[in-house]
Amino acid sequence: MGKRPTVLLGLGNILMGDEGFGVHFVRWFEGRYRLPPEAEIVDGGTMGYALLDPICRAAHVIVIDCIRLDDTPGSLYRFTQKEMEAHLPPPTSAHEVKFSDVLCKLEMMGECPEMTFLCVVPGRIGDMDLEMTPAVRAKFPEMEALLLAELAVHNIIPERIGGDA
Repeated sequence: MGKRPTVLLGLGNILMGDEGFGVHFVRWFEGRYRLPPEAEIVDGGTMGYALLDPICRAAHVIVIDCIRLDDTPGSLYRFTQKEMEAHLPPPTSAHEVKFSDVLCKLEMMGECPEMTFLCVVPGRIGDMDLEMTPAVRAKFPEMEALLLAELAVHNIIPERIGGDA
């Protein structure tokens, strides 16, 4: 199978409050839009190295995730892969796989596609909680606008199918 032009990848642990933003967001987005065949949504959760296959199939990946920065919870950021490298933790071990480890493996394999990161600053992280904080959950429409603009750059226009916040 050839490469799909674009993969939307939602990351995070939905059991840990705002940490699950990327997964919650892509599920919400998928209920509102149908993507054309040249794009797909991947609920990456905390899949670790299992993400290698869907990422290797892509020419471009848009990662939706949270980012720990000293800023107001709910602040949104857009980074290129190069810009994001300054914010990623160093690779760890095979027993604790983070997304930075996945990126390192992709580079070693020579399979790293172009990536864009759309991130939100979490309000609460690390506590077992299925709910996001209101300030972060309220950012879905703003993240939706950022994502739609990013998709348009790649000539991908999702079809609106309904659904409200």
